[in-house]
Amino acid sequence: MKSSSAEPAVALAVAAHPDDIEFMMAGTLLRLGQSGAETHIWNLSSGYCGSDTLGGFQTSAMRFEEASDSARIAGATIHQPITNDLEILYTRELLIRVTAVVREINPTIVLLPSPQDYMEDHMTASRLVVTGVFGRGMRNYLSSPPLEPVDRPVALYHAMPHGLRDQLRRLVRPGQFVDVTPVMDEKRAMLACHKSQKEWLDLTQGVDSYIHTMESMTRDVGTMSGIFTCAEGWRRHAHWGFGPEDFDPLSDILGDACYTDPDYEASLGSIN
Repeated sequence: MKSSSAEPAVALAVAAHPDDIEFMMAGTLLRLGQSGAETHIWNLSSGYCGSDTLGGFQTSAMRFEEASDSARIAGATIHQPITNDLEILYTRELLIRVTAVVREINPTIVLLPSPQDYMEDHMTASRLVVTGVFGRGMRNYLSSPPLEPVDRPVALYHAMPHGLRDQLRRLVRPGQFVDVTPVMDEKRAMLACHKSQKEWLDLTQGVDSYIHTMESMTRDVGTMSGIFTCAEGWRRHAHWGFGPEDFDPLSDILGDACYTDPDYEASLGSIN
């Protein structure tokens, strides 16, 4: 697979639950959209369990409406969830549905959750998307619904885990940083669209704690970068099965707004 500068950039942000993208990925997606990329948002889960007062179907409908409002701010196309909270499982049923959405969108950039996180839904969503993207070009792997395979370079970027730590409390350091300082107002507005979650946390944790948590993590990642005030952090997935080794469209598109940490690159090691 060879990259082509003539191909339009298509960015797909995938997460487990409604509001995960807004916490960890939305700033980068906004900057990609502003740079001319076609953008997509997809939460694998409906948010079915996200209320203590409403039933599951009411909650799912409400949370999809909130996610749709957020996607409109980003100018992104939103896609329907395929399962419910705590039911994001690494199964054939979900894999063939993930593969179908990947084939439909045919992205060149996939933003996806960290493979290490405090919550199983997040980690399994990451695994599902990696396999779905890997299988996008395999003619004998049948998706649901059936779609023709696609085969162009794609780069996968894993977001930071919630709290910036893995499930064993260890700090995770990103290899790339995207400056989201210029789009913090939009990122904040996207998260605020998830009113059901914000209002519940306002009652239990203090007014706007939801927003403050996101802002604090974004500033902390900016501090990690050493150059940006507010940033989102990324780790690029290995290239085998996805594109050329040097295919890094996030850096190519965003230029100086995307900083690659040379110490992180050196820590990956080499065979001499």
